[in-house]
Amino acid sequence: MTETLPQPPTGAAIQPDFTTLPRKVAPGARANLVGLTRERLRAALIEAGTPERQAGMREAQLWQWIYQRGVADFSAMTNLAKDYRALLATRFEIARPEIVTRQVSTDGTRKYLLRIAGGHEVEAVYIPEENRGTLCLSSQVGCTLSCSFCHTGTQMLVRNLTPGEIVGQIMVARDDLGEWPRPGQRPPERRLISNIVLMGMGEPLYNFDGVRDAMKIAMDNEGLSLSRRRITLSTSGVAPEIPRAGFEIGTLLAISLHATTDAVRSELVPINRKWPIAALLAACRAYPRLSNSERITFEYVMLRGVNDSDADAKRLVKLIAGIPAKINLIPFNPWPGAVHERSTWERIESFAEIVNRAGYASPVRTPRGADIMAACGQLKSATERGRRSRAEIAAEAGLPTVR
Repeated sequence: MTETLPQPPTGAAIQPDFTTLPRKVAPGARANLVGLTRERLRAALIEAGTPERQAGMREAQLWQWIYQRGVADFSAMTNLAKDYRALLATRFEIARPEIVTRQVSTDGTRKYLLRIAGGHEVEAVYIPEENRGTLCLSSQVGCTLSCSFCHTGTQMLVRNLTPGEIVGQIMVARDDLGEWPRPGQRPPERRLISNIVLMGMGEPLYNFDGVRDAMKIAMDNEGLSLSRRRITLSTSGVAPEIPRAGFEIGTLLAISLHATTDAVRSELVPINRKWPIAALLAACRAYPRLSNSERITFEYVMLRGVNDSDADAKRLVKLIAGIPAKINLIPFNPWPGAVHERSTWERIESFAEIVNRAGYASPVRTPRGADIMAACGQLKSATERGRRSRAEIAAEAGLPTVR
């Protein structure tokens, strides 16, 4: 059963839902079914000639083939009539991003460089752990935030990813890991990809509609069937969109905080100049479902001599007082040309002890995949383009402009 998200309070400024609008498809081209919400998939099938009385059944069949079985060839969909499969093949495709390179770290981490429409490239990272596997997804080609400690921030924003390009990263990783069930088999109880984090390239809340639709598909229990409590959306602080994300997406939330004063945070995370710490934390307190069982994760990269003092640790626990939270301490992962250095382990441990004594869990994130530049803050594709307006980004992606 699909879980119902909490409803926004009366009068809340929620943006219109664009999920039913048609995607732009070049004349003569086949439309990609990956990334269409159920409503849009059903509408596309009707437009292609499926009788309306059959559309719901056909949509459910296709949904299971695409997202439960990972099938990309209409001819393999054996519960559909041959002539209907032929019709589908003339009008549609089931396309994923293309793997350009796959690098495997000594610790088992896999980094995928993926090519998408327009020849652009993004990166996704799979991190295997003892009892779970986490896939880190990108939401944009490049980034517009220019955080000083992040390699992705040195790559200018090209465009937003479409829902199909976001959920397609999950499908590519499942292809590579061999995780789709074979014909006649049930899905395995223990998943190789059990968790999703939107912590790759880009700011997810600057691609709100694309991320929302992709996560709806990921969480649908008749397909990829990932629990919303196993998906974490990380934002650098787009404060007005944070409560909306809780209402419309409903995943767990992570905040890239990284500093305890506006002066320092504005240097590290320039978006702070628009939405300073007080506004950001007020938005966090308004996040739906916030509780001890669904805590906000505050991400804090440890930068030597910048934000790692005992005074910073004490300010941090005062700032987040009253917010059910945990603090992820992230040792800085260097990259060519970086201006920062990693805090010493002694400093990180002292910082963590102060936070722990205040009652907050403060795990120190173990760097993974650093030898292949796949660790936190190291992602950057080979594609370099100039900055574009949001209208241009939306037009190229075939999406409506909402900002």
